[in-house]
Amino acid sequence: MPATSEPRQATLYRMVMENHVCPYGLKARDLLRRQGYIVDDVWLTTREQTDAVKAEHDVKTTPLVFIAGERIGGYDDLRRHLGKKVTDPKAPSYTPVIALFAITALMAAAVSQAIYGTPFTLHAAEWFVGFSMVVLALLKLQNVESFATMFLNYDLLAKRWVPYSYIYPFAEGLAGVLMIAGVFIWLSVPVALFIGTVGAVSVIKAVYLDRRELKCACVGGSSNVPLGFLSLTENLMMIAMAVWMTFAWP
Repeated sequence: MPATSEPRQATLYRMVMENHVCPYGLKARDLLRRQGYIVDDVWLTTREQTDAVKAEHDVKTTPLVFIAGERIGGYDDLRRHLGKKVTDPKAPSYTPVIALFAITALMAAAVSQAIYGTPFTLHAAEWFVGFSMVVLALLKLQNVESFATMFLNYDLLAKRWVPYSYIYPFAEGLAGVLMIAGVFIWLSVPVALFIGTVGAVSVIKAVYLDRRELKCACVGGSSNVPLGFLSLTENLMMIAMAVWMTFAWP
């Protein structure tokens, strides 16, 4: 008979209180189980128990993981121990913008399918730009103050007239809604053309001429999206949409 290997054992200390269950503890338990560990799940149900464990093992936070008696640490330490990627929350990433454009493209295709029976229409392309503008504006409007602060780092008009940094997300959202509806083209086209052109020129100057490494305010003031090609894309899309609607709509 072949010898059977002993099951891998892990001990997890995590906070499970009446008004708080540590999310990282849940993630650590899930990761250990998916990696084939039998988990001794130790609940810390009071602040006193939590503080005692932290003092005993000289750590500042929980959860706390042990594997085969060896102290591994918290959730990020566990991921490193298991050879998993640990995301740096401060690292630059294009993921938010890519995800946004992917979702708005699918939204536009879905609306086109529902109305015309096919996802591939000219209206789908128009809706994609409009939906993208509206969602981008929504993200900026979550914290206008934070957006304005980041926007002032590179936008040429905002640097000269600070109120523009607060007006911009409202203007972008309004133009996007009007373009989706196909109404008041006389208003939406000039607005989109203006803010898109100023934005494009500002990005080109900051990134390609001045060679500055900045974060883009396009998805809000707390993002880590680098100012660059995808940031320029937002503005070029608005310009292209404005030009297209000038000639496509009566």
